[in-house]
Amino acid sequence: MSNGPAGHIGRFAVRSRPGAHHRGRLRTFLRTADGVRIDAAHDPGAVAHGTGGVPSDAPVDLAIVVAHGFTGDLERPHVRRAAGVLARYGAVVTFSFRGHGASGGRSTVGDREVLDLAAAVRWARELGHPRVVTVGFSMGGSVVLRHAARHEEGAGPDAVVAVSVPARWFYRGTAPMRRLHWLVLRPEGRLVGRYGMRTRIDHRVWDPVPASPVESVPLIAPTPLLIVHGDQDSYFPLDHPRMLAEAAPGHAELWLEPGMGHAEHASDDALLARIGGWAASRAGRRPARH
Repeated sequence: MSNGPAGHIGRFAVRSRPGAHHRGRLRTFLRTADGVRIDAAHDPGAVAHGTGGVPSDAPVDLAIVVAHGFTGDLERPHVRRAAGVLARYGAVVTFSFRGHGASGGRSTVGDREVLDLAAAVRWARELGHPRVVTVGFSMGGSVVLRHAARHEEGAGPDAVVAVSVPARWFYRGTAPMRRLHWLVLRPEGRLVGRYGMRTRIDHRVWDPVPASPVESVPLIAPTPLLIVHGDQDSYFPLDHPRMLAEAAPGHAELWLEPGMGHAEHASDDALLARIGGWAASRAGRRPARH
């Protein structure tokens, strides 16, 4: 196990089984700033291969770091599918948030997870990618917004995509969100999360309450920001993405997707491809100052 900085590759780094789909995939554990071990993987991306699929020696300049939703992890089929589509546009880093999958610690449902994302972004840069875009879904989307607002040197993104994100905390206006609050706040709910969903949830309440997504959005500029939301989202109605876009007038792009539900499961390959194209075109660009 590494005692190095967040994102450091230690002797526990291993490569996945050889195969066409996983060619060059690197699997490792990262150490966050608060000492949590985070399971992570790096896929070089389709554009890293030359004629005949031969890997290039030079890393792709763009890396897309995928932040999954609550109860997900990097091995979930919907996360792997999203990573596979995004890999057409650059290298992809996936990881499991604390308390999820093989990562250590307990989930704080979007609070200290910013440290997990920071470790993943640092790792992407250590691997030689000068441009890094963070793409987050649901809880992961709230994390990418809060993380980008920090403008942390060496761990900040060059562009941000937030999909199916709440604008404010403690929202209970839909049945799925009322069930989620039961899962997080009740002892019996946390047992269901641990044994039924492979998600270990911290029993402690937030103290202090972290800045909400809508409070974070104005601080992200001038980093390019894309907000994506479905008009059939059963967790968060359309006032959430509209609040986020209004909090950054003239800066954030808003895509309201007809017929789309919630997060990774509802993001089809065509939408993911559009997100990948946006990431490749916007990473590192800054809007002109007037």
